[in-house]
Amino acid sequence: MYQDLNLADVRAFTVIAEKGSFTLAAEKLGCSRSHLSKQLTQLERYLGVTLITRTTRAQRLTEQGMFFYERCRHALDIMEQAVAKTVDDAHNLQGKININCVGGYIGEEIVNQLVNDFMTLHPNIQIHLDFSSQRVDLVLDEFDLVFRMGELEDSGLVARKLMDIANCTLASPGYITRHGRPEHPKDLKHHACVTGSVYHWNYHRRSDKTQKTEVTITGALLCKNGRVMKSSALAGNGIVRLPEIYCSAELNAGTLVHLFDDWTISDTPLYLLYNRDQYQPARLKQFIDFATQNFMKYVELPDA
Repeated sequence: MYQDLNLADVRAFTVIAEKGSFTLAAEKLGCSRSHLSKQLTQLERYLGVTLITRTTRAQRLTEQGMFFYERCRHALDIMEQAVAKTVDDAHNLQGKININCVGGYIGEEIVNQLVNDFMTLHPNIQIHLDFSSQRVDLVLDEFDLVFRMGELEDSGLVARKLMDIANCTLASPGYITRHGRPEHPKDLKHHACVTGSVYHWNYHRRSDKTQKTEVTITGALLCKNGRVMKSSALAGNGIVRLPEIYCSAELNAGTLVHLFDDWTISDTPLYLLYNRDQYQPARLKQFIDFATQNFMKYVELPDA
């Protein structure tokens, strides 16, 4: 109903009422007496109420003016507090950051350590770290940042690439001793495999990426948890396809070994995603800078 009410006129009225003088109010607001008089007249005309009775020598609040002043002063105080808190939260390193992240090794080992170190540096920032696996919408799901693997559709989000994750085909020495070593990816159909969410394993030659082959896998074990898949491969239950960083310790120790020299799987990019925002809060800017500059420090790669 009062959507056209001019907030500047209301503030002018409250200052006039506080100071008890148009001259003092004009000094505080940095304007002329005539401008203040025009604002008050405009407000009274809008409300259809006399707020201040004034003569050339004196002024006083009417009963309606006193009622209006008390409530407007309280409302303006709340608005000023809201503005101050909003600006303070945006410009100072405090407040909450909501982050969605892939789980498993990347989330639990890499991002977890990164977040802990960031919070140590900035103790007034709280972080909600979510490992739900479904693809989230940053706006609808109220996340500020997302760590996401895989190629991205054109979504209008800002995407900062953190690394390319090398994928590999592995088996334990014990499995190879018992079942032999496949010479070509097509041979995988004759072996027990440990699978997660990917049933079609695509390969290309290292020496010529135009030479490609695809194998449809029927697994001995089906599980979408990378740790379980790795454990099954270590137990000799089958051949596994995993990101190399999941298995750096096992590759270095020789408890898992690469199967193919000439055939490889394409790398998977890992991105940090966030909305394009001209007025991005300082806490988000700081976290984005920290993550992009330091991410690889938390990644343990196999020895070359």
